[in-house]
Amino acid sequence: MSEEDITKSLWTAHTGDEIKQIYANWAESYETDVATWGYATPTRLALALRQSGANIEKPILDFGCGTGLAGMALKAVGFQVIDGTDISSEMLRQAEEKPAYRQVWKGLPGSMGHIRRGDYPAIAATGVVSLGAAPPETLDMLVDAIGPGGLLAFSFNDATLADRQYTDRLDIAVLAPDIELVFEDHGPHLPAKDMMSTIYVLRRT
Repeated sequence: MSEEDITKSLWTAHTGDEIKQIYANWAESYETDVATWGYATPTRLALALRQSGANIEKPILDFGCGTGLAGMALKAVGFQVIDGTDISSEMLRQAEEKPAYRQVWKGLPGSMGHIRRGDYPAIAATGVVSLGAAPPETLDMLVDAIGPGGLLAFSFNDATLADRQYTDRLDIAVLAPDIELVFEDHGPHLPAKDMMSTIYVLRRT
């Protein structure tokens, strides 16, 4: 995909099938492209999890792991047992080659698959719940998957922050009596695209 095609495809709403096709077409050049744009969110999110008290010795799920950049960022800050899942077979083939993961598997849009609440003490969703990728209700699903004491880290880029469908879901999530927002930071996402993102970490009490 050309940079123009990619930019046109990102940050707009798509169906699940359209998203799978976009990332299938982009898989080959994805890492080169986002590196050129200065992709900063994976490292920021991994550090946010550490700062929020995640146990690096316990398993963590990299939800929407893509080619494995987020998994490598998690490994770089010390996480030792990382599993990854993504809906794109083309992206997963690259993630499988990364030394970050214990296992990876293909998921289905709108599903946690075999994952039950509390299976993972921490879940990371780097750039996943966003306009042009997973729909707003994905956040509800991820929040539901964290057990008592569990952490969920995710990011909203600027385009997503401007969409009330996403921010309303977050507002509703933190109204739950057993969910608290323990980390929030707005910072670099894709500097070359003048795009920022906010990292959030939620904890179930």
